[in-house]
Amino acid sequence: MPSPLPAALAIVPPNRPLVGRVSPPGSKSITNRALLLAALASGTSRLTGALKSKDTVLMAAALRQMGVTVDEPDATSFVVTSTGRLQRPEAPLFLGNAGTATRFLTAAVATVDGEVIVDGDEEMRLRPIGPLVAALRSLGIDASSPTGCPPVTVRGRGSFGSGRVEIDSGLSSQYVSALLMAAPLGDGPITVALSGKDIGARGYVDLTLAAMRSFGASVEQLDAGTWLVQPTGYTATDLLIEPDASAATYLWGAEVLTGGRIDLGVAADAFTQPDAAAQAIIAQFPSMPAVIDGSQMQDAVPTLAVLAAFNNHPVRFVGIANLRVKETDRIRAVANELNRILPGLGTEEGDDLLVAADPDLAGKVAGRNSRIKIETYHDHRIAMSFALAGLRIPGIVILDPACTGKTYPEYWDMLEGLGVELQPA
Repeated sequence: MPSPLPAALAIVPPNRPLVGRVSPPGSKSITNRALLLAALASGTSRLTGALKSKDTVLMAAALRQMGVTVDEPDATSFVVTSTGRLQRPEAPLFLGNAGTATRFLTAAVATVDGEVIVDGDEEMRLRPIGPLVAALRSLGIDASSPTGCPPVTVRGRGSFGSGRVEIDSGLSSQYVSALLMAAPLGDGPITVALSGKDIGARGYVDLTLAAMRSFGASVEQLDAGTWLVQPTGYTATDLLIEPDASAATYLWGAEVLTGGRIDLGVAADAFTQPDAAAQAIIAQFPSMPAVIDGSQMQDAVPTLAVLAAFNNHPVRFVGIANLRVKETDRIRAVANELNRILPGLGTEEGDDLLVAADPDLAGKVAGRNSRIKIETYHDHRIAMSFALAGLRIPGIVILDPACTGKTYPEYWDMLEGLGVELQPA
């Protein structure tokens, strides 16, 4: 596509199988974890296979504000050089709508000697962070967030304290990951414990633990909801970052919707990210399960919901309440846009999403002979998942296509590379 992207893109159904090879971008989740841990490590770390997108660029910029050298020798690498300690920035850290960066840094800046303000854009200022702030305060850290959302003011004392901290992770596993990653900079051992049984997307905590250990942390899981972290600090290392499993879901979806064959260069079972579990469900299309628990693959739910619209039978998505506090309320957004395609296609039932599948959906919508403008709510996952509907349904127009730059800047180029025609609308 030409740069910059138009305000809206119309997708022309290819009417043929999509066949080719696509290399998904690096994992956003692992890239932002690795950037932070490299900044907390003394020495130089080389991160290869990394994602360069709005979210990771914002993380890198915030680290530079705190005295860390972050070089970018090529399109998929960061070279991070640090003393192992973050310095007080001269201005607030602005993190847009990057949830991982905002939450991870809210904990990490407690190790700064001085006041740090962590802030974001209008959407980020609506995303909850209160449980993390409460957990920091229980460690004796001076942290405040008057609205329970960013901005957060943290007055650090140069370390992360010691002892036991409990965290309510019902809204986000990122709170747990934030505490765990900061804990090796404590004055003594720190025990991180869940205050309840619920935790959204536990697999992302496993990603955090793996990344911490790669940088030399000593962390022991005492039980299903308790971790003991030793005050080891971190050691600089070189890390190869795996492709993004959430991005892969769009490619798996495009493959089954068109009856094509897209080689990602990596097997689904080679991913360590939780969204890779979606591949086993996508592979069952057009007979995906009648009930899908999305709790452990939350970012894959919009993709699965769009595929469900073409399924042989209705699909109910459960365990997805946390989708209401993402970049937008994704349960409502997905239901709204499915209904824009065909009224009654998406229904909110409490925090469940019911998709009234119709294998003949494309034919029914085509008969309306009009364009369907998909509102994306500044949410990259809404844009990318509903673009898949355009592979089968004529007239799908994606508004604000540039929002995909948050995690997949080359998304539209990828579709064109597979032979999908895109038109400014």
